[in-house]
Amino acid sequence: MGVKDTANLAMIPAAYAEDKVYSVLPSDGDGDFTFTRSGSGTRINKGGYIETMGNNVPRLNYRLDADGNPTECAELLLEESRRNLFLNSEDFTNGSWNKTRATITGNQSIAPDGTNNADLLTGDGTGTSYVFDGVFLYTATYYISIFVKNINGNDFTIQNFTQSGTAVFDLINKSITSTSGTMSDAKIEQYPNNWFRVSAKITSTLGGANANIGFGVKNYNGDQFYIWGAQIEDNASGGSASYLSSYIPTSFSSVTRNVDSAYNQPFGDLASDYPITLYWKGRITAYDSGGFNTQSFAGIAKNNDAVRYLNLKFYSTTQLQLERRNTTQRQNFITYTTQLDDVKKIAIKYISSTHVVIFIDGIEVFNNSSLDAVSWDFDSILIGQFRYNADTGKRIPADELFVWNKALTDAEMVEITTP
Repeated sequence: MGVKDTANLAMIPAAYAEDKVYSVLPSDGDGDFTFTRSGSGTRINKGGYIETMGNNVPRLNYRLDADGNPTECAELLLEESRRNLFLNSEDFTNGSWNKTRATITGNQSIAPDGTNNADLLTGDGTGTSYVFDGVFLYTATYYISIFVKNINGNDFTIQNFTQSGTAVFDLINKSITSTSGTMSDAKIEQYPNNWFRVSAKITSTLGGANANIGFGVKNYNGDQFYIWGAQIEDNASGGSASYLSSYIPTSFSSVTRNVDSAYNQPFGDLASDYPITLYWKGRITAYDSGGFNTQSFAGIAKNNDAVRYLNLKFYSTTQLQLERRNTTQRQNFITYTTQLDDVKKIAIKYISSTHVVIFIDGIEVFNNSSLDAVSWDFDSILIGQFRYNADTGKRIPADELFVWNKALTDAEMVEITTP
């Protein structure tokens, strides 16, 4: 019997129903997680296609490797609320999209969602050719993305005409050619059937004005591309977006994808006191050193009480932050370097009210037995949710979550976290 077989709770994303993510352990259903999301959201399914999941249906997302192939095991995709400000995100023949030295022919290829609704963009050969739309932007950070498939071109561009920003993508060599002005953090991701999702961050200083944002052909020789699924996203309340999120389809108005939540509160099989060990495997999607609006991989909490919790959160590329609270907040910074999209295995054992040990990828990164005491007063498990006085709305996905009502040995911590 392996260490994981002895867990009091084991959640591996595989089985789900509306409002529910099923856990392997315990077998009586006490470890199943309640799932909520008002409205739909998209995922990458096992075949590699983008699929829409309905109201309160969990998204088991199959990440793609560098060659666009779906992974064998799914992650439970948990994201904060986001809004796509582009209209008619899949129909560039619509009048909301303006054309400059470009022709759009509708429904010419199989799109990343498996339907025949990708449009053909053809440059007229006389200059840089674009489709663009006017979007009302504030002083904030936005992420812009589109799915593109090369036919006979090479460089494809994202352009912020109003605020002078450009990102150029080499679809032949799968690389970023350049970024400038308001554009940064460009990214190119391969999808099945030679599709790519290209993206960049826009830092807007408009303070509330219309900006023309577009996509197009950089060269002057009549290049052609298939395009589909345009998105410019903010955090759904007019504020900054901190990372690129999953695709949000729109038609004649902007669309908001609401926040995902997965929780077990109260968890009847949870320990009644220290010690306890949590193990999480998952993908780092963002950092937020602002403190309140950051991402915790998993948490122990008190049912219906937002200010009692045990959390480990991703604070920055070089730091983690351990947070514990039942009456007063206690914070400890931990030096540890990560990168966005890293998949990490993290185990944290709360040995006592003053002693915490953390292992990441087989290495002990924190061991302190003289912390300020936090007495036990917890009964719930949260996945990818950070609390600070209330649910902050930030989320992070999970590949696995295990809980033991005991302190694992150091050898066991190494075993479960070694990549």
